[in-house]
Amino acid sequence: MAAKHPTTDPHVGDWIETRGLHGQSARRGQIAELLGRQGHEHYRVQWDEQHESILYPADGVIITPNPERHARPPRG
Repeated sequence: MAAKHPTTDPHVGDWIETRGLHGQSARRGQIAELLGRQGHEHYRVQWDEQHESILYPADGVIITPNPERHARPPRG
């Protein structure tokens, strides 16, 4: 899996995948809170393993927009 940087600003609810360290599997989680400022972003992430941690983006981290963020209810 090639590392890529997001083309849009991350949002709460977006998904994060990290490449696993040697001998470990990849991890997946959802952004729970945006921290820091532009150029020094980091995130509070709720991981699939049911714990939270602070993540500083680096090579091997992929941020995928949450598809529900783009879905809009029909106007009535």
